[in-house]
Amino acid sequence: MYYQAIDFIGYSHIQHLVPKFSPFNKAIASIIISACRVSTSKKYDYGNKFNREAMKNTTIHLPITTSGEIDFEFMESFIAELEAERIAELEAYLLATGLTDYILTAEEKAVLQAFRDSKRGGVDLVDYQLFSIMKLFGKSTRGKRLKSADRIEGTLPFVTAGEANEGVSAFVGNDVEVFSKNTITIDMFGSAKYRNYDYGGDDHIAVVHTENLPKLASVFVTAAIHKSSYTGKFDYGHNFYAKDADELNIFLPALNGKPDYALMETLISAVQKVVIKDVVQYANRKIAAIKEVALK
Repeated sequence: MYYQAIDFIGYSHIQHLVPKFSPFNKAIASIIISACRVSTSKKYDYGNKFNREAMKNTTIHLPITTSGEIDFEFMESFIAELEAERIAELEAYLLATGLTDYILTAEEKAVLQAFRDSKRGGVDLVDYQLFSIMKLFGKSTRGKRLKSADRIEGTLPFVTAGEANEGVSAFVGNDVEVFSKNTITIDMFGSAKYRNYDYGGDDHIAVVHTENLPKLASVFVTAAIHKSSYTGKFDYGHNFYAKDADELNIFLPALNGKPDYALMETLISAVQKVVIKDVVQYANRKIAAIKEVALK
């Protein structure tokens, strides 16, 4: 179930629920939808579809006033409090990570435009060269197997192969090798991911040691590695190992025959600002609205 804020067209398998009470808004709809999901969870599938009859027979629990009426006022205030709490958490996160600044500098604009021009087949202002991962960062390291049954609950992220949760399968307290933050993992399928935290890894993980690189340059290198390693060549029958990382070559922006890490940093900083701009502006609008309501 989803709240629809604008007019829409529905497929024949979609049930359209029109409220017969007022007020009705997104906040109230959020409570009703949550209650409906609790009531209908895991009851319906392809063989037993949710239809009009099922909708008519669905009962839900909602907050009520002392007189037994649905407490719409409480529902609205409850959602407003939750939203204010989440916005405060978002604001704190943006401040802590330094992501509140989304204004591009002149240098960032120029670098971003140069990369865009290169992508569009225009004048290539970025000089790319091929580099060996091993020559740049030394030999890659392989993690060690730790069976699920042997894992002790703890706080250390333990990385395995897969895309779910960025490959973090558990948080362990075992005495395992701890890989440093600001490094890159490549799993058995060739999928590369940047790690900005200390972690452990199993034997399906190869670690590229980019510890000494600036963070944003490491993020760029991760994308370059992923493009070179995640090609469909590796699967359950043919795993990607640390030795494969040592043989990997990647294209990077270059200056005087060496990787131009400063350029990479500038580009990733620009992309980060472009991506975060809408989030920051949304948070600022919400914070202003919440403060305005509080003043009233």
